[in-house]
Amino acid sequence: MSSTEQDLQRGSATIASIAAELGVSIPTVSKVLNGRADVAPATRAKIEEALERHRYKRRNRGPTTAGPPLIDLAFHELDSAWCIEIIRGVEAAARVAGVGVVLSELGGEHRPQQAWLDAVLARRPLGVILVLSNLGQAQRHQLESRSIPFVVFDTAGEPPTGVPTVGSNNWSGGLAATRHLVELGHRRIAVISGPADVLCSRARIDGFRSAHEEAGLTVDPALVRHGDFYVDGGYEHGMQMLSLPDPPTAIFAGSDMQALGVLRAARELGLEVPHDLSVVGYDDLPLARWVGPALTTVNQPLLDMATTATTMLLELARGEDPPLRRVELATELVVRESTAPPPEPKDR
Repeated sequence: MSSTEQDLQRGSATIASIAAELGVSIPTVSKVLNGRADVAPATRAKIEEALERHRYKRRNRGPTTAGPPLIDLAFHELDSAWCIEIIRGVEAAARVAGVGVVLSELGGEHRPQQAWLDAVLARRPLGVILVLSNLGQAQRHQLESRSIPFVVFDTAGEPPTGVPTVGSNNWSGGLAATRHLVELGHRRIAVISGPADVLCSRARIDGFRSAHEEAGLTVDPALVRHGDFYVDGGYEHGMQMLSLPDPPTAIFAGSDMQALGVLRAARELGLEVPHDLSVVGYDDLPLARWVGPALTTVNQPLLDMATTATTMLLELARGEDPPLRRVELATELVVRESTAPPPEPKDR
């Protein structure tokens, strides 16, 4: 048995042993590892498959370009004040460490396209933070084989075991928001959460349902909606539900942006907040305290979450093992001016 075959059997594959197995040159394997584009697609796929099969992982890695080290920050969508808060937190933590940030958007997808991943491999950053996104198994190994760690921020779905994640207690946030409305005397409460395929959206609705159950209330299915976390979703669902023959007296919007849409719908329908309708948001973005009326909302510590994710990523990049690989920060209800007891029946 050759030394190459012995290395592959022992799981200690090298660039040379993989090149020999596949009948390609060592520089060709190296080009694939370094994200170079000048490799035929079929050859690239064959090499990536071998790297994953042998669980290859680069042992020593240094930057390939001059300038400061970088981390990649990727959003599934990049068009809201929610994103800005996360960017601020990541950039602040990275700046202290002397690290630059590369910002990108995944076009609304919760899993990146290969073209995006190829660009990351070519940059060879210290690590990657994925916001409301995750990687497939093959994509995950492509980063691992280059010793590029990644952290998932506010995961879209349940991440595989071992994937470092940072989020907040969305179930508790949904529970607190709905409890507040129940305690004010509301009995017909609606919820507009985010997309049904996003984990935090479902968790907030679960908290909403739990608050109803503990109060002995029944949830009307017509008042449970999945929006998109943006203003349009809040406006559209708000208009629909507030136009029902028996409309809700309170709406828990699963984001502050959706709450703005609900406030607009209420205005157009001649409803006064909070006299005719109570509204609760989620996130506690800076704008929440400046809208009229100031928004009651659930504080999700986005800056702290972003700082935690960045710190965890930098620890992994240094070869350290973070004390926790799954971090869930607490949420807190912030009561302002947009909630009040429900109106008397004669007022509606």
